[in-house]
Amino acid sequence: MGVIDDYIKSCPKSHQEKLIEIYGIIKKAAPMADEKISWAMPTFYLNGNLVHFAMGKHHIGLYPGASGVEHFLDRLDDYKHSKGAIQFPLDKPLPKKLITDIVKFRVKENK
Repeated sequence: MGVIDDYIKSCPKSHQEKLIEIYGIIKKAAPMADEKISWAMPTFYLNGNLVHFAMGKHHIGLYPGASGVEHFLDRLDDYKHSKGAIQFPLDKPLPKKLITDIVKFRVKENK
């Protein structure tokens, strides 16, 4: 069991399936990244923070930093987002391709 698994298990059951899913997507896109908890959120780290994710009341938040949001603005119309965060509603499927692309972008950016 890792620290991210512990985080997911501590969350309400209503969120765990989506948290497990986004964890798997990120892990597959950045298998070389280290995993830790930072800012009380699951974090993938490779030459600096790549992305964080966390549960919200009605969403899963992805935190790829300002550059990770800005680079993909044209693909974020369906999601609430801010300078460094994207919200994926719990009642909709996670956009696997988008999440993968964001993580891979951040890996390249952190090289």
